[in-house]
Amino acid sequence: MMLEDIDRVLLTEDEIQQRVAELGEQLSQDYAGKDLVIVCILKGALHFMADLTRKISIPVDMDFMAISSYGASTKSSGEVRILQDLDAAIANRHVLIVEDIVDSGLTLKYLVDNLSSRRPASLKIATLLDKPARRVVPISPDYNGFLIPDEFVVGYGLDYAEKYRNLPFIGILKPEVYSK
Repeated sequence: MMLEDIDRVLLTEDEIQQRVAELGEQLSQDYAGKDLVIVCILKGALHFMADLTRKISIPVDMDFMAISSYGASTKSSGEVRILQDLDAAIANRHVLIVEDIVDSGLTLKYLVDNLSSRRPASLKIATLLDKPARRVVPISPDYNGFLIPDEFVVGYGLDYAEKYRNLPFIGILKPEVYSK
């Protein structure tokens, strides 16, 4: 049933896993000897964070935040709410935000401003997908899995109305599915 809603596969499971392994290796080098906290943005980044942390060869702490700016819409409302905050303090620690997709940048900008106010030693962004064509605020990820076109994508954690997250690939959702 879900596969019928996919127009085409944009990134295969193998392509994703290869890039995640490369990012894990790069992060292991860049953060060697540092107190790294990975902040996973729920729910979308959970698959990416789980696979990414298994490819990082240095010690990491993990924490989670849940943020809302979309609801069941296909576009960010621009109003960001923290639904779940971090469990631990991040002052003087190296923080890596792990996000599923950078689209308009509104949610991420809010998050960066919020976490920066907590005085981390450093604050960087890793995203699986970057969609610069939709950017409305000047923000760029420090670690980027894939640049993608302005298409509505689902799978590997990304959803539409809480569905399709469990697909092992990134697919382009048929417009008729989200235009109903």
